[in-house]
Amino acid sequence: MPRKFQSQPKKQPEHDVIYQALKDMILFGDFIPGQPLTIMNLAETLGASATPIREAIRRLTAERALETQENRRVAVPHMTPALLEELDFLRLTIEPELARRAAPHVTAEEIDALERHDDELEHAINIGDVKLYMKANYAFHFTLYQRADAPTLLKVAESIWLQIGPALRVGCGRFGTAKLTDQHVETTKALRNGEFDRVSTSIREDIIQGMDFVRHSLK
Repeated sequence: MPRKFQSQPKKQPEHDVIYQALKDMILFGDFIPGQPLTIMNLAETLGASATPIREAIRRLTAERALETQENRRVAVPHMTPALLEELDFLRLTIEPELARRAAPHVTAEEIDALERHDDELEHAINIGDVKLYMKANYAFHFTLYQRADAPTLLKVAESIWLQIGPALRVGCGRFGTAKLTDQHVETTKALRNGEFDRVSTSIREDIIQGMDFVRHSLK
């Protein structure tokens, strides 16, 4: 009988690995708004060649997470009140809808995962760990949103978070995570009880709090 070989998992292309690494650095506040980024410095930081760095920059510029400057460098964009109002509108339109669509499909095991992310977030608030807070917050929201089976809406939400991340990091650095209230418990309670409309409402309240925090930090 011919021997059966198990297929090996496909190795992720280097340009995708570098894109995800750079995307995470923007999402979780490794760069501040206005900070210029060079291919040479990013290549050294990420241990990569220039080609995948350029491709990652191209993709992130298209997603508005980076912007090209006159000297051909790229930078994390500054947050402005006008841009914040646009992003606020988009978040309050898209994310509660993602939560509404996702709620009926979230399993008990996934609710457990959401509660673990929320425990990590609460721990981050208590110890003042900004980066851990941002990672746990992102993990909570997108663990939920991925169950919506709405890839276009999900992609838009990810783009919005990329644009908000650096400004939120500045706000947390300026005022501390103690200024933030954990709103996620209401979401997991509603999921446990099958109160799907309440899931969407609680996510909306969470967004309002987060965006008000960024708005206050701009002042």
